[in-house]
Amino acid sequence: MASYTEVLQYLSALDYPAGKSDVIREAEREGAPPDVLQALRALPPVEYANGTEVARSADVDAAPEVDATQRAAQARDKRHQRVSQHLRSI
Repeated sequence: MASYTEVLQYLSALDYPAGKSDVIREAEREGAPPDVLQALRALPPVEYANGTEVARSADVDAAPEVDATQRAAQARDKRHQRVSQHLRSI
């Protein structure tokens, strides 16, 4: 599984805001390994304001500054829904 730091490493030159396709294209251009590309391809198709938003939306190891208690709280918090879950209620 890709890490939060790895995702950021391959997107350091990307200009934001950027869409999912821009994020993937930049990671491929930078030579990202398959696990990073797989995590990025699973991103919701929205505009991202910065690399942190991308890394937090990707299915990667948690951000280094987020401890286990915070991750559990975020998992229970309905405000942190993925885009597809949000669209179901529209």
